[in-house]
Amino acid sequence: QVQLVESGGGSVQAGGSLTLSCAASRSTFNCMGWFRQAPGKEREGVATIYTRGDIPYYADSVKGRFTISQDIAKNTVYLQMNSLKPEDSAMYYCAADETVRRKCGLGQSDAAQVIDYWGQGTQVTVSS
Repeated sequence: QVQLVESGGGSVQAGGSLTLSCAASRSTFNCMGWFRQAPGKEREGVATIYTRGDIPYYADSVKGRFTISQDIAKNTVYLQMNSLKPEDSAMYYCAADETVRRKCGLGQSDAAQVIDYWGQGTQVTVSS
């Protein structure tokens, strides 16, 4: 049973920063990443990383503001979020996938259905 444990969410004012962490119970995933879902909206990809090549991918809406990174020894991925905006408010989910997809599933419309493992989510709220 794979577990993904997220931490680091919270409330912050616009322009602030937060760092999310996701610790996996095992390694060997080809891709890990972060997706988010706001009330009434579809789950969307934020940032993913091809773990074996340490190659990151970002949604256009977060490029230049968010940074995804990994600590292989700790089976952990991070999402550093800077210059946060109210529209970044959402539940953020960690994902881990054994399948190599285009951009590790970022932008894939059925990512929520096909990606192998998901965390429980951590809430991020950005006030104006």
